[in-house]
Amino acid sequence: MRRSASASKKKSGQSNVDSITSSTTDLFRSASSKATTKEMDRIDHLFNQYANKSSNLIDPEGIEELCSNLEVSHTDIRILMLAWKMKAEKQGYFTNEEWRRGLKALRADTINKLKKALPELEKEVRRQSNFADFYAYAFRYCLTEEKQKSIDIETICQLLDIVMGSTFRAQVDYFVEYLKIQNDYKVINMDQWMGFYRFCNEISFPEMTEYNPELAWPLVLDNFVEWIREKQA
Repeated sequence: MRRSASASKKKSGQSNVDSITSSTTDLFRSASSKATTKEMDRIDHLFNQYANKSSNLIDPEGIEELCSNLEVSHTDIRILMLAWKMKAEKQGYFTNEEWRRGLKALRADTINKLKKALPELEKEVRRQSNFADFYAYAFRYCLTEEKQKSIDIETICQLLDIVMGSTFRAQVDYFVEYLKIQNDYKVINMDQWMGFYRFCNEISFPEMTEYNPELAWPLVLDNFVEWIREKQA
C-alpha cells in the first residue's frame, strides 16, 4: 500500500509539472502569436500607406514614394534586392502578399526598420550562394509581358550597370559598349544573360586566355570576345 501511495504522489507531482509546463508553453505560444499578429498589422498598415486604393497594389507611383521615404533612388540596386526578397513577380508592382513576405523576412514593420534593413539585405544578396539567383531574378523581373522571353538592348545595358557594375566594372563597360555598337542583336535572352554572368566569374579580364569559343558559350559572347581582341591588337 505504501508503494502504491508513493507512486500515486509521484504521478500527481509529475502531472502538476506537466500541467505547469503545458500552461507555460501555451502562454508563450499565445504571446508569440499576438506579437506576430501585431507585427503583420503594422506591415499591412505600412503597405496601405503606399498602395493604390483601387487596385490594392503598390504601383510605380507608390514605389517612387517608398524610395523617397527610404532616401534611395528608384534605380538603386537595393530596391531590386527588396523585390527579390519579396519574390515580386511584376515589375513596378508589389502585392500585399509579396510585401508581407519580404518585410516579415526582414523583420521590418516600419519605414525606419526597413531603411536599416537594406544594408543587411545587400550583404545577403551579394553572398555567392545568393547572387546567381538574384542575377537571374533581375532578368525575369524585367520581362513586362507574360510570354516575353527577351529584353531589348537598351534595357539590358541599364540592368547590367545596376546589377553587375559595382562588381565587374570593366567587363560591364566593355560589354555595354559592344552591345550598343553591334547590329546583330536587338534583344538578349536568359541564356545570353546568364552566359555573361558565367563569363565574368570564369574568365580573367582583359586577358581572356581561358576563353574557348568551342565550348558552350552563347554566340554573342564569342562575338564580344573577338571584338575585344581586335581592339587590343
